[in-house]
Amino acid sequence: MKLDDFIDNTGQWLKGTGDHANIVMSSRIRLARNLDLRPFPNRAKKKELEEILTMVKEAMDKTDFFKKSIFFKITELDQIDKQFLIERHLMSHEHATNPEGKALIVSEEEVISVMINEEDHLRIQVMQSGFDLEETWQIANSIDDGLSKLLEFAYAPRWGYLTSCPTNTGTAMRGSVMLHLPALVMTKQINKILNAISKLNFASRGFYGEGTQASGNIYQISNQVSLGHSEQDVLQNISGLIRQVIEQEEQARQALLLQNKPMLEDKIFRSSGILKNAHIISSQETVELLSMIRLGIDLNIIKNVERKDINELFIMIQPAHLQKIEGKKLNATERDTRRASLIREKIGGE
Repeated sequence: MKLDDFIDNTGQWLKGTGDHANIVMSSRIRLARNLDLRPFPNRAKKKELEEILTMVKEAMDKTDFFKKSIFFKITELDQIDKQFLIERHLMSHEHATNPEGKALIVSEEEVISVMINEEDHLRIQVMQSGFDLEETWQIANSIDDGLSKLLEFAYAPRWGYLTSCPTNTGTAMRGSVMLHLPALVMTKQINKILNAISKLNFASRGFYGEGTQASGNIYQISNQVSLGHSEQDVLQNISGLIRQVIEQEEQARQALLLQNKPMLEDKIFRSSGILKNAHIISSQETVELLSMIRLGIDLNIIKNVERKDINELFIMIQPAHLQKIEGKKLNATERDTRRASLIREKIGGE
């Protein structure tokens, strides 16, 4: 596999399948792990980072989970390649900066990705389509079990797994669910929901995680604390919260259909018309319009477009993806033009 192979084969988490896939785009589990008696990445010298990288790579080569995967040394990627991987939710902005001694391993279907020497020595991520934190956790746990037989992780009986950031200490697990919540936004209930989430010690972020604002009515909700909680505690707590948010969104959608269906249909069909006919369009406008198309599909108002195609477009219309598709650098106007033509190709525009 090569990086360019990802262009025509989007990740499994975008397939639009699984439990509550009309609202939940993906479920993710992330585990932070550090090697025992080794300095954390922010304190390690270049030689130490390279030694850690070698140890982790050798261990991964011996585990079945990474038999069909691709290995990237971050120093060997250009700026567009790094941004491409960020846009696909496979690595963080932080991992792309100061690339010495850093690497990324990605499984064939992009279900599994591991950042080596980001904030911690390992950031193990598993992503699945739909609402299924339990299965996602089982995969992550199996990877962790396999690697722990080959690597000695930093662990203290009193504190649990030791991490660079104190909030990750304990299980060092973060469960995250990406939700599409247009009806709660349109009915102006979203701020009440987000405030309640915050008071319960959960975090709400935008499409690209920490430090990003919600766009396209997409929100990521995750636990903030792992210390003092078992993995099952974390899973049960976040799953219970997500079920409540799903119920609120479903009720808001039904209210819109019952009380203001003409307005809702108009907004959805206007969005469809713009996307099918635009010849220049920005990424921000596109994301907002795609959100309405996705809602229209989920409510059976739009019947000739697949949810999977819309999910993929949220990623494909991003700047680095457009440039990878074209095989060259594009300026802002060229990207806006190529974005519009890509959308017309996908959803049957003129």
